[in-house]
Amino acid sequence: MITLILGGNKSGKSEFALNLLEKRAKPGLFVATGKAKDLEFRQQINRHRLERAPELEVMEISLDLPQALRQAKIDFSCVLVDSLDYWLFAAREQGSEQDLVRDIVKELEGWDNGDLILVSCEAGLGPLPMSGEVRAYIRALGALNQACAQIAHQVFMVTAGLPLALKKA
Repeated sequence: MITLILGGNKSGKSEFALNLLEKRAKPGLFVATGKAKDLEFRQQINRHRLERAPELEVMEISLDLPQALRQAKIDFSCVLVDSLDYWLFAAREQGSEQDLVRDIVKELEGWDNGDLILVSCEAGLGPLPMSGEVRAYIRALGALNQACAQIAHQVFMVTAGLPLALKKA
């Protein structure tokens, strides 16, 4: 089963995803996609590490999410990816966004082993950004979230730490 969890920054979506992972069959894998490029983000990543159970296996990746999922579904009953928005940002930076998005959607369409929990920011709820580059990223993230939501068995929106079921299995 594929579960997509959407929400804004600091909405509680990662905590909700971790709670789901803890309730699923073991062994579980946490796939981290964020790469610290400044001190504040490095501190946030360290806080997230401390919040996770020490026995939870963690895989840190950059662009190789499709390949990581192919390998993870062989070895793990449940996989949590936190988060698609960081992964998409890295793919855009590398200039390989279209191919990688196509690959991840194909991987999700063929997901047939165990549980997969995807976390992503739901961007674009605020004012229209002034930068064309930011607008393009928000459009791309919106398209990725929509594609994932179509494939997912269940979808949640988390706001103020409260999950709202948008699609149920």
